[in-house]
Amino acid sequence: MSPTFLNDFFYEFVTLFVILDPVATVPIFLMVTAGLDRKRSLLVAAYALGIAFLILLFFILVGRPLLSALHIPMASFQLAGSLVLLLFGLKMVLGKVTEDALSMQEDSTPLQRAVFPLAVPGIAGAGAILTVVLLTDNNVRSIGEQITTTVILAICLGLFFVLYAVAGSLFRLLGKPGIEIVSRVFGLILSSIAVTGLVVAVKLSFGLG
Repeated sequence: MSPTFLNDFFYEFVTLFVILDPVATVPIFLMVTAGLDRKRSLLVAAYALGIAFLILLFFILVGRPLLSALHIPMASFQLAGSLVLLLFGLKMVLGKVTEDALSMQEDSTPLQRAVFPLAVPGIAGAGAILTVVLLTDNNVRSIGEQITTTVILAICLGLFFVLYAVAGSLFRLLGKPGIEIVSRVFGLILSSIAVTGLVVAVKLSFGLG
């Protein structure tokens, strides 16, 4: 195993893990699983991570060719993704995501709880989709490198599951008011990341330095 491979592997792992930002989705997970026993909570986590993986895998396989076929520049895709991320971040800041999570019916199935807002746009959000498209660009990345990126993505989501598995202790420590505060703080961070993405996308679109 060459040093170059290890460096690339570590770079992609850190990039994906940071962009996926598991800590920011923990408050969402705790809200959508409120009132569930541990087994059903873990089932929600498994469903959410599975759905997120399939969505991101779709963009790994056909993301760049799809954008090319639709004549959508990467800068425009980044701009749209950043806008979606900004709106989601603002919803977290304003407590709307918490309201959505708490508004679920008590008899909602684990699959229903997993889809929105946890799997999408919590885990498989605009930033994650954009990142996997860039990391698996068919024009510069070999099939082997794209497979490696997919494996790294699976490892990251596996670590998510471990984090969600121990999240119950965090909920007992902070309670609902504490989780809401954490959710809003991370909403502000996501909004800041989105604004940065918007600025970069605008510069790319207009050829600014």
